Amino acid sequence: MKKNNAIMNWSGGKDSALSLYHVLKDENFDIQYLLTSVNDTFKRVSMHGVREELLCRQAQQAGIELVTVRLPEVVSMEEYQQLMADTLQPLLDKGITHAVFGDIFLEDLRKHREERLALQNIQGVFPIWKRNSLELLEEFWDLGFQTVVVSVNGNYLNKSFCGRVLDRDFVKDLPKNVDPCGENGEFHTFVFQAPYFKENITYTLGETVDKTYQFKDANLNELVSTYYFTDLLPKP
Repeated sequence: MKKNNAIMNWSGGKDSALSLYHVLKDENFDIQYLLTSVNDTFKRVSMHGVREELLCRQAQQAGIELVTVRLPEVVSMEEYQQLMADTLQPLLDKGITHAVFGDIFLEDLRKHREERLALQNIQGVFPIWKRNSLELLEEFWDLGFQTVVVSVNGNYLNKSFCGRVLDRDFVKDLPKNVDPCGENGEFHTFVFQAPYFKENITYTLGETVDKTYQFKDANLNELVSTYYFTDLLPKP
């Protein structure tokens, strides 16, 4: 049976890592590339703030080629979509037909992704869709994954959650309004151990900083959010 050539939309965090595990076992797909958006000014993963060097180590340990969407420091949604389309087109020319995502239950986000993918005749794949968050974490741990929290949304969590390994104690400490997988953007992670990594990725914790962002919601109301980011310093 011929496999479908696919890309993995790779954040470097736990949900994309677990989704990759499942799709690597799926005989219908052949993952050709990991695709990640990177802030080209700071050389860090967009949103998560992880250094690009650590992102590259993940790809090397997984043995899958990394492709990055290079974003300017400030980018509009229209510019982002164009840069993404420009990055995807050469991959489509090489036979990519499917794109894999680690989304769990955000219906609007999945709909948006599928609408954008349809413009380039790509089919979306969602291996962990609609699964229970705690069930996913138990599977994640049982398979031997380990991940560290690299950023948190200050509207949900305080600074002390940054830099912690996401384990059962971490989950016990979460407020009741926070999804255990952080699916609503409450926190983001970096996977440093995975069953498909040749070796674990080693790091030391660096400085934790806060950044405040102003934006407008769907009703054009002005909102302010503070995020905390813990820097991970690669070990030689």
